[in-house]
Parts: sequence; C-alpha cells; structure tokens
Amino acid sequence: MISKKKPILYAELSYVLGLVILAFGSACMAWGDFGMSVVVAPAYILHLKLSQYLPFFSFGMAEYMTQALVLLLLAIVLRRFKPIFLFSFVTAVLYGFLLDGAVLLVSLLPLDESFLVRLLVYSFGMVIATLSIALLFRTYIAPEAYELFVKEICLRWNLNIGKVKTIYDCVSCVIALILSFAFFGFGQFEGIKLGSIITTLINGAMIGLWGKALDKVFGFEDGLPLRKYFQ
Repeated sequence: MISKKKPILYAELSYVLGLVILAFGSACMAWGDFGMSVVVAPAYILHLKLSQYLPFFSFGMAEYMTQALVLLLLAIVLRRFKPIFLFSFVTAVLYGFLLDGAVLLVSLLPLDESFLVRLLVYSFGMVIATLSIALLFRTYIAPEAYELFVKEICLRWNLNIGKVKTIYDCVSCVIALILSFAFFGFGQFEGIKLGSIITTLINGAMIGLWGKALDKVFGFEDGLPLRKYFQ
C-alpha cells in the first residue's frame, strides 16, 4: 500500500499563522475576562492601569515593551547580547500590532456580555492560543521573549526546560499578583483570575495534542534558506 504524502506547511507560514492565531486567541481571552495566561498577565495588567492615563497605551504596546524588558534582563543574566534577541523583539512588535488589531476586531463583533457568551469566547481563545504555540514550535524564526528566555537559560546552564518553564511561570504569576494588588487594591484580581490557573494547568497538554495533530496532517519544512540566521 502506497502511503499518501503529507502536504507541506512551510516553517515561515507556520510562523505567520502562529502569530495571527495567537493574537486573536489572546484578544478573545481578554474580552472574556476570566484571566490571561500567567506569562501574558503582567503586560495586560500594565495595559489596564496605564491606559487609564494614556489612552493610546494599548495591550499590544504593553506586550512588546514588557518583552523588551525581558530581553534586557536575559542579556544581563547571560552577560552577552545575541542577534536572536533582536529578532525576538521584532517578533514581539509584530505580535503587538496583530494583537491590537485582533482586540479591535473582537470588540466589533455583535456579542452580548452574558456569562455564558464570555465563557465560550474565552474558552475558544484559550484553545486556539494553544494551537498557535504548537505552530510556533514548528518554525525556526525567533520566538517571543518569554519562550526565548527559558530556552536560552536552559542552554546556558544545561537545565531541564520543563522545570525552568515552571519556575518562570510561577515568577510571572507572582509579578502579576503584585501588580494587580499595587494598581487596583489588595484582593483585586485584575488580569489574573481563575482562568489563568486553568490555562496554566492544561496548556502544556493541549499544546502537545495540537502538535501531534499537526504532525499527523502536515510535513514541516523550511521554505527559505534563513534558518542559519536564527541559530
């Protein structure tokens, strides 16, 4: 029996699709307001607070400015600057613009703000966000600063990526809680809520499931000879 050849999904297209889907998924989660992922929560909380005084300070702007700080911290920890850090910031800026567009698009949809509708929109955003991460894992182009920080720390000291990712998520959660309490009052959980905990618990498994599904349907190859520039 002759096996059917899988259609090719080029890494560059996987990168673009991943960013677009991630932006739309994050916008849906923000609209649903059950809590962002712990990694994104600090930037989202900064957006919520600063936009009260600076209306132009969008969620997307908060994202790439926060990621710039993460990259600066990474350079300090490693005591060196690598070209991939710059590429990662470009990814952050592209994502920031896509995120602002997605937030605007979702806000224009004819949706009522009942609990059930918000839950459905939030859940949809969470599911497609994990799909986007699975797509981004299948490209060589520099990831966002959050993922790059974990990857570079593990490479530098030969650490277990799962453990470092868990520590990074916990630190992000603590920072988000501190920012929420500092900006909105003690006991006020803005940006980090029950949904944040749920996404933290199931994201890894869902990304894995999407990854298996993608690999079953598509073959992933480089469309352009650019991989060497992102090593």
